[in-house]
Amino acid sequence: MTVKYITIVIGLFFRGEASVVDLKKNLEYAATVLESVYIDETRRLLDTEDELSDIQSDAVPSEVRDWLASTFTRQMGMMLRRSEEKPRFKSIVHAVQAGIFVERMYRRTSNMVGLSYPPAVIEALKDVDKWSFDVFSLNEASGDHALKFIFYELLTRYDLISRFKIPISALVSFVEALEVGYSKHKNPYHNLMHAADVTQTVHYLLYKTGVANWLTELEIFAIIFSAAIHDYEHTGTTNNFHIQTRSDPAILYNDRSVLENHHLSAAYRLLQDDEEMNILVNLSKDDWREFRTLVIEMVMATDMSCHFQQIKAMKTALQQPEAIEKPKALSLMLHTADISHPAKAWDLHHRWTMSLLEEFFRQVPCCSLSIRAVITGYLMNFVSQ
Repeated sequence: MTVKYITIVIGLFFRGEASVVDLKKNLEYAATVLESVYIDETRRLLDTEDELSDIQSDAVPSEVRDWLASTFTRQMGMMLRRSEEKPRFKSIVHAVQAGIFVERMYRRTSNMVGLSYPPAVIEALKDVDKWSFDVFSLNEASGDHALKFIFYELLTRYDLISRFKIPISALVSFVEALEVGYSKHKNPYHNLMHAADVTQTVHYLLYKTGVANWLTELEIFAIIFSAAIHDYEHTGTTNNFHIQTRSDPAILYNDRSVLENHHLSAAYRLLQDDEEMNILVNLSKDDWREFRTLVIEMVMATDMSCHFQQIKAMKTALQQPEAIEKPKALSLMLHTADISHPAKAWDLHHRWTMSLLEEFFRQVPCCSLSIRAVITGYLMNFVSQ
């Protein structure tokens, strides 16, 4: 009855017959009812014997069975606790059937209300599952906040906000700080739109290839996070430029992957120096360490000097009978997304290429406009072949 009630309320909302305030109030009420049902059912069944044969598999929706299977497989270690601490199978099934999908719908609606998605942003995000996603349109629709909406949307879609208990206020504060860092040097190319584009492309690769089914939730979180921070506070200059000019970052990182080291260090400093934007605050110690190890490996692999070595290593791995190491595969996916725009729609590729050329030219202030025009014309003729 509660589910039917929620369905009616949501239908009224989308037809414009109910306000956001009314929707939220009714969802909160329904969530309270479902929580009470869950608690009562758990107490009633806690001391009864579990008879798995009593549960007909056909009676449980396939989505519920998949959720249970992945949860119990992933958390096998946790299930080996003392028997009195272990939740009963029946109570879990009833809880899932009673309200987990409604609860997720409520969380998503609450999140959208909290972030305040403008209608134009909602329209732009309809294409988020497409290869040639127009991040420029999203950035215009969002008022130069493409990264914020992409990052938030994907964490919501993969249910990572709930899974890792990410505080909504911290998430918004963190991604807004990322956007400030990406805008620090006013780069034509390595800016927040590039970060949003790479993050969306990572999602496309995870979603369309089915790789997401092969990963844990922590690994999915890690690669989306890595994509979002991978060029944080980029200076608009290359690693070689830093090395040749003996810049402070080059001295600090001993001429080794100068920018990549800085992106990682600066992004993690945001989390560490301000608890108000620490989105990893509720990760366990083991998860935090695994997450950081994955993120470091992935972002460091975006150094273009590693490109051919990375390709060669993956080709070799594919010829071996052993399974491919997931961190290596994830690193290749992020690197692929980072340099993917030549394979996208021509208008998007052309726009990215012109932005990149402008950024390169800024490294050589003495380069005259005529020389720029000649080089640009040559390069554009080359890439159009």
